Amino acid sequence: MTKPSDDQAIVLFDGVCNLCSGAVQFILKNDPTGRFRFASLQSEIGQLLLKQHHLPTGIISTIVLIEGGRSYTRSTAALRIARRLRGAWPLAYAAIVIPAPLRNLGYAYVARNRYRWFGKAEHCMLPKPEFKQRFLD
Repeated sequence: MTKPSDDQAIVLFDGVCNLCSGAVQFILKNDPTGRFRFASLQSEIGQLLLKQHHLPTGIISTIVLIEGGRSYTRSTAALRIARRLRGAWPLAYAAIVIPAPLRNLGYAYVARNRYRWFGKAEHCMLPKPEFKQRFLD
């Protein structure tokens, strides 16, 4: 695995979750500078990164953002990603002033129900050829 540069970040996501895969597609479409790289939480690289950042390797109910040598999870990860996207999405970062335990209540509700609402794939998503280089696994 090559280490991303300082202006890049890694997003770890649940590779079989349809909502999560859709979020990755959304980020790819709205990240014209190519800042974000991706790996599934279930992959070998994802598991290694979780260990390196002292996060439990069994977690799949959260998105993880690794940037600047630090890791962020749940709503904090989502907001930090949003602030780097084009369009009006950076405005969502204003919600960071809401205490994380309150923000994460809503995040946890969606995470608990994501498979029921959006479904679950048999296999991790395969990136389109033009985005393949942005995936670490």
